[in-house]
Amino acid sequence: MGKIKNIHQLVWLISTIRKSGGITLRELSRKWVEDDLADGNPLARSTFNRHRDEIFEMFGLVMSCDESYHYYFKNAGAIDDHSIESWLLSTITVNAALSDSAAIRSRIILENVPAGEQFLPVIINALKLGRRLRMGYQKFGSEPSERMVEPCALKLSRRRWYLLAGTEGRLKVFSLDRMYSLVMTDEHFVLPDDFSAEDYFAEYFGVMADGTPKEHIVVRAYGKMASYLRTLPLHATQREVGGSEAYADFALDLRPTADFIGELLSFDQGVEVLEPEALRLKIREKLRNILNKY
Repeated sequence: MGKIKNIHQLVWLISTIRKSGGITLRELSRKWVEDDLADGNPLARSTFNRHRDEIFEMFGLVMSCDESYHYYFKNAGAIDDHSIESWLLSTITVNAALSDSAAIRSRIILENVPAGEQFLPVIINALKLGRRLRMGYQKFGSEPSERMVEPCALKLSRRRWYLLAGTEGRLKVFSLDRMYSLVMTDEHFVLPDDFSAEDYFAEYFGVMADGTPKEHIVVRAYGKMASYLRTLPLHATQREVGGSEAYADFALDLRPTADFIGELLSFDQGVEVLEPEALRLKIREKLRNILNKY
């Protein structure tokens, strides 16, 4: 069986089982035939067992069976967060759908990552092996330089890949599109047992982890923007704390870096910061400087 077809079947099984909340193998096989997953052939027990193991290996989803022989995922929530499994499933689902839609590919427009993807295999390998990297890097407006770094995590943000790495005794974030060379060395390093990339970025929006103090922030979203923030929250800590027919108030607890302020400004008049006052003043000053340019 081709790899693409096999992946398509895995995605189909995950989607069908999750939507059903519990389904028998007989019912799965019926749907399998209806959706023509294997040239009209039914879902064999051996094929199902193999795919069950592959789903666990790729996505960490544990399939179980209840007393009525209904199959379900014991840990379905494992791919409902910002995990790599969730991202992987989403990517594979899109790829599988596109592979079946060659005739309309020109009508499906995706965003490209500008540059740096060629370094991903090297970084991922170094992350697995715990090896230091020799990196050539040039920040905007700076001279090129080389340095040794200890790779800790990768993060995708706003169409750019970023590397969180230890260097000169502290953690720094590097954009892959600013790298001009990258080599994995034979030097090993040990990541602290208590290190968590998710925890490191938990109080930030985006990747600009610059030590900005954490704040309790309340924003007011007007009109349709309220629905936008309900369906696509700004941060994991976001919760709705009040409102009316005309607006909704949302509270967040994070570090308001330039990344976050830029996101707020992108909403134009749809979002207003209510507190803290210091953040309101900072945004007001930025708007004044922008206005002066015009």
